[in-house]
Amino acid sequence: MIDKTALSAFIEKRLAGTDLYLVELEISAGNEIRVEIDSDTSVDIDQCVRLTREIEEEFDRDAEDYELEVGSSGLTSPFKLPRQYMKNIGNEVEVLTKEGKKIKGMLKRADEETFTIVAEEKQKPEGARRPVTVQVEHTFPYGEVKYTKYLLQF
Repeated sequence: MIDKTALSAFIEKRLAGTDLYLVELEISAGNEIRVEIDSDTSVDIDQCVRLTREIEEEFDRDAEDYELEVGSSGLTSPFKLPRQYMKNIGNEVEVLTKEGKKIKGMLKRADEETFTIVAEEKQKPEGARRPVTVQVEHTFPYGEVKYTKYLLQF
C-alpha cells in the first residue's frame, strides 16, 4: 500500500510556491488514490494533469500498482479547510447545522477556528403587526456544522 504520509508530503512540496493546496487525500485498501486540490484563484485541468504526472514519476507503479485520480474541489463540494472559507468571503453560502437547520447567507468572515455568515431573517418586532426582514449574523466553529458550501445561484 502507498504510504499516505510520504504521498501527502510529496504533494505539499509540489504545490509549494503556488496558490494551489491539498484539500484531501484518500487511499483505499485497494490502492485507489484520490487527490483533491483547490486554489485561491482557480484550478484548471492542466494543473491536475501536471500533478498526476509528477506523482506517477515519483511513485513507481511497477513497485506498487495503484489507481490515481487528481481533481479539483468541486464548485458545489462542501468546504473542508479554513482556507476554503477564507477564499469565499463575500460569497453566498449554505450552512447545514448539526441540528439539521439550513441557513443561507453571505460569508462575512473566517479564521482558523470559526466563520460568520450574515443571513436575512424575518423577525416580528414587539408590538408590530408584521414581521420585518433583518440581517442576522451567525458564527460557527467549523466542527459545529455538518457542511458549508458555495451557494450556486442562477
